[in-house]
Amino acid sequence: MATELSPSLGELTSFLDGLPEPRIVLDAEYRIVAANAAYAAEFGDHQAIQGRRCFEVSHRFDVPCDQAGESCPLSAIQESGTSRRVLHLHHTPRGEEHVDVEIVPIRDAGGRARYFVETLRTVRHASGRAAAQGLVGRSPAFNRMLERLMRAAPSEASVLLLGETGTGKELAARVVHEASPRAAGPFVPVDCSGLTETLFESELFGYEKGAFTGAGFRKTGLVEAAGGGTLFLDEVGDIPLPLQVKLLRLLETGTFRRVGSVETLGADFRLVCATHRALPEMVAQGGFRRDLYYRINGFPVRVPSLAERPEDIPLLATSLLERVAKSRGLRFSPAAIDVLKKRHYEGNIRELRNLVERASLLVDGPEIGPEHLAEDGPEPSAAAVPAEILPLEEAQRRYLRWAAASHRGDRRSLAQRLGVSERTLFRKLAEAGIAR
Repeated sequence: MATELSPSLGELTSFLDGLPEPRIVLDAEYRIVAANAAYAAEFGDHQAIQGRRCFEVSHRFDVPCDQAGESCPLSAIQESGTSRRVLHLHHTPRGEEHVDVEIVPIRDAGGRARYFVETLRTVRHASGRAAAQGLVGRSPAFNRMLERLMRAAPSEASVLLLGETGTGKELAARVVHEASPRAAGPFVPVDCSGLTETLFESELFGYEKGAFTGAGFRKTGLVEAAGGGTLFLDEVGDIPLPLQVKLLRLLETGTFRRVGSVETLGADFRLVCATHRALPEMVAQGGFRRDLYYRINGFPVRVPSLAERPEDIPLLATSLLERVAKSRGLRFSPAAIDVLKKRHYEGNIRELRNLVERASLLVDGPEIGPEHLAEDGPEPSAAAVPAEILPLEEAQRRYLRWAAASHRGDRRSLAQRLGVSERTLFRKLAEAGIAR
């Protein structure tokens, strides 16, 4: 510890050494004046950081976080006087990692905040580097989502994940489960789309032997299977109205009965739901029960689309490549990364994964290039590839006519396929006499 500590700081440091979570003590000038043993075990030698400023150690910044585009909990706590909690990407001995930072003031006898104790909890359920599993990202949109997930996880609040299809809502639900006190229990996903009333009840609640034709044994339902853990209802917006009543009763009473049974059983699960639908609009139009909506919408979290986190695409593509071609040591060329970054993904991460997997099957060498990312399309027609030699302008005109007629997407995606800007494509189509 530092050699010139006041008795109060020495006592504080001695107390922090006995706590299991990494903690550092800051003064009002952002200087680290002490760190506990748990910090040394998690982040490295605490002696090497004493006297240095927190933003220098954690971010390699030359100025406080709020002057470098990040939220600064110390600055915020000095303004408000109350505790603050944020999610940051911190430099660690293992590389940059997501760290949940909570800071509280330590006041002197006069009520002045003299020191600040910062608790740092590394988020083990997401990665800011390429990873073979779990959530991956480091963009501001991703970090905002992850911060909300980590705030919700320790509680029993119902979480509603909102976002487009293919954005990774089930992975987000798993983060909530794995970071919760129920992590040792089961995580039970239920795909609610396409469930009939009979199937819904038998899948969720189970049934007794002889309950209906073909029920030759007692079946445990998914609600019962999720006991002590998390029940994840995916695409909850697809549940028909008659079935919403049964779900609401389960959530309101915390009880259920197996099909064919008169015995009431208690349910013990944490609820996480997900949907790509606009539930408030469905409520207004009578397609979703208002009472059920408010019951599942305890803590809404928006899962961003790839369009909202384009800077994460190279990281995601590299992670997906590790997952689909585990031992081949493949990599993307810089040109291939540029193609991936410029592409519009209607299917989000699911579409990106398909593209990466297809490229891994097409490549023979160690490097994936732009040619391995091209999608198969119809063969050029005779109009696109003329038999005679033509002036380049005429050949281009014919090719554009064929491409515009053959392409099934919008003009933006066609421009991406052709490797030109939308403005350039529009101009060339106009020159070729092709209607907008």
